[in-house]
Amino acid sequence: MSPPTADDTVDDPVRRDFLYIATGALGATAVAAVVWPFIDSLNPAADVSALAEVEIDISDIEVGERVTVMWQSKPVFIDHRTPDQIDAARLEDVDSLPDPQSDEVRVQRPEWLIVVGVCTHLGCIPLGQRQGDPLGNWGGWFCPCHGSHYDTSGRIRRGPAPTNLIVPPYTFQSDTTVIIG
Repeated sequence: MSPPTADDTVDDPVRRDFLYIATGALGATAVAAVVWPFIDSLNPAADVSALAEVEIDISDIEVGERVTVMWQSKPVFIDHRTPDQIDAARLEDVDSLPDPQSDEVRVQRPEWLIVVGVCTHLGCIPLGQRQGDPLGNWGGWFCPCHGSHYDTSGRIRRGPAPTNLIVPPYTFQSDTTVIIG
């Protein structure tokens, strides 16, 4: 038997298949190495990721007090509601509201209401010191730009806003700490 020649190895199907697979794998790796930096650039920047969650100490917020904190560059209203405000929000006929939603669905703990402080009409920031029309003062927020009124549960009561104030994702880490985001 004579040693293999160059012509014999070119026609060897096993070697040819191996070369095709190796070339394809190498090409796929090269494409992935070039494309990955572009895909990775679509991830949020470190400063944006840092704002994804905010931890708030709520121990100093007195009953009946409202505070505003920033989360993802948006104001978030934290309302430590009084028993009267909770009762007013829970005794409402939900079906009569423009955007029907019960108070129990909007809060995790009855005494704490946490909503994004941006009017759902055109993105204005409502006033949160229980202002508004004396004939329809529901004890919530009032957007003076277009006249939207919200109650003590952040639900739209009157005006052009189509939906209730948005409830952000949040969890109570303890009795004195809430994490928004």
